[in-house]
Amino acid sequence: MPEVQIGKITHYFNKISVAVVELSDEIKVGDTIKIVGHGQEFTQTVSSMQIEHKNVEKASKGQSIGLKVDQPVKEGDIVYKIIE
Repeated sequence: MPEVQIGKITHYFNKISVAVVELSDEIKVGDTIKIVGHGQEFTQTVSSMQIEHKNVEKASKGQSIGLKVDQPVKEGDIVYKIIE
């Protein structure tokens, strides 16, 4: 399936499994994303995200979001959206 780069990880909160993603494209709850970097990759569905501690359904280019992730990630990992 085609994919498009939508952002990169700028921070990761290990205790709560939340990544901060700086967006270069839009994203919404329900999207399937792939996170790639540091010799690993995984795919997950966006279940929840926040902007400044408020739950949001979608976010746009230029925003930074807090994203609940299924696996640990690192700063600099790239986030792709799977186009279905």
